[in-house]
Amino acid sequence: MTDDWTPEAVDYVQAIADTKLMLSHWYAEQAFIGPTIQDNIALFSLTQDEYGQVRQFFLQLEGQGRDADWLRSDRDGDEFFNAATTDEAAPDWTRFEVRFGLTDRAAHLMFDAIVHDDFTGLTDKMSEEEYSHFDFHDGWLEHLAEAEPAEFEAALEESLADVLAFIGPAAYDDETDPLVASGFTDRSVAELREAFLDHLAGLIEGTSVTVPDPDPVSTAEWDERRRRLIGGGIGPDVLETIRGDRNKEFAME
Repeated sequence: MTDDWTPEAVDYVQAIADTKLMLSHWYAEQAFIGPTIQDNIALFSLTQDEYGQVRQFFLQLEGQGRDADWLRSDRDGDEFFNAATTDEAAPDWTRFEVRFGLTDRAAHLMFDAIVHDDFTGLTDKMSEEEYSHFDFHDGWLEHLAEAEPAEFEAALEESLADVLAFIGPAAYDDETDPLVASGFTDRSVAELREAFLDHLAGLIEGTSVTVPDPDPVSTAEWDERRRRLIGGGIGPDVLETIRGDRNKEFAME
């Protein structure tokens, strides 16, 4: 691994990795929230994909000086850089799909923009794995937007701003995005946001769902390291599970 990553690049990769870690957790933890046994099985499969990618991202982060134990088990809640949409469980299937399905899409757009030599071949392999995610999530999102437009729109009202905060501020364009400036990514946040919103528009096309006005995300209110509006994080009960605290207790006995 090379040593020419900027601090912003390290944080960017950790944000993607931590978000995928939380997606993996919720896909497993809430696997039986799906309407059918086929959906339950599919979510377990997505869990494996996400966790495998998390391991690859963590290896990259270790190469940049992030401690392996810290990444896996020794962090406090405010040291996780996950998207705010993944802090908590989803209360129902529609909000599960809107919250996590759209976050999954955003994470893919973000890692697919990485062009650093350390990721040569890796992002292509991950993108291939993501095809099954898109088939699953997009199919359900299109169906739910048509079948439950009011619930779908309410779920968007809850989650869209946090997904866009994870992608970043609209003010980060080709001239101002630090990751584009350093050559770590080939698309600015502004481009990624546009691609994400275009995809969302395609999902709801022909339905009565109205997308809330996109939040441009104020840089003054944005935590650039954690890629979210300032504040919030994983709750203590979820954090205990993510860090494997109970397993540590068993190991000590």
